[in-house]
Amino acid sequence: MSQTHTSVCIPEGMEAVATRPESLTALPFTYCPGCTHGTIHRLIAEVIVEMGLDDRTVAIAPVGCAVWIYEFFALDSIQVPHGRAPAVATGIKRASPDSIVFTYQGDGDLAGIGIAEVIHAAARGENLACFFVNNAVYGMTQGQMAPTTLPGQKTTTSPHGRDLVRDGHPIRVCELLSTLDGATYVERVAVTDPKAIRHAKRAIRTAFEVQAEGRGFSLVEFLSICPTWWGKKPADAVEWLRENMLPHYPLGVFRSAEGPGKEAAA
Repeated sequence: MSQTHTSVCIPEGMEAVATRPESLTALPFTYCPGCTHGTIHRLIAEVIVEMGLDDRTVAIAPVGCAVWIYEFFALDSIQVPHGRAPAVATGIKRASPDSIVFTYQGDGDLAGIGIAEVIHAAARGENLACFFVNNAVYGMTQGQMAPTTLPGQKTTTSPHGRDLVRDGHPIRVCELLSTLDGATYVERVAVTDPKAIRHAKRAIRTAFEVQAEGRGFSLVEFLSICPTWWGKKPADAVEWLRENMLPHYPLGVFRSAEGPGKEAAA
């Protein structure tokens, strides 16, 4: 478990006009410039504070770019083996049912080595939340092809583009999990502009509300950019996401927290 706190010094003569949520530490993010992990972190932290969940939330860190979330969230947290976050979250939630438990996983972690864990957690209807960051590439380990890499997308291990005959098709996680009766709430959002970010925050709140009410499994997928391994400036990466990822991974509610028949596009 980890709870790290440091203070921020404001230079003399300057006034703070915005502050960080208390559920985030003051450590600077170590993500690449333009990476939207930081945006997603802040949204989760804001919701935790607004809902008053700070003192009973447990964050599960994976292997991947988000492996250090225990440094950034001022919450009880644990770092687990690659792909095993839903399994560990299941154990924590069952042992401490009053806790609010969430996993924070990338596409390689959740849709690759951890696909069995998330499928079975959803099928069992485990009362926890999975936050899934999809940037269509393995970011931490040098930009290899991921389970979510788009057809024709170039990566360090698919330099000529993803070949569907050789490499198979990308996995659409929300569409897959929405077929499972145990899943309560499944939605795909993006963090590409202020409107989308506001909607993403509402999705995070819904996932936590579902868990707090004891109604079962939630997953929120965030379409995210990876300027470093996409080889693009951040603004260009956002445009690439809009032009290429949104058609393949449409935004929307795939399983509504309101019950069957309530699914609707974002």
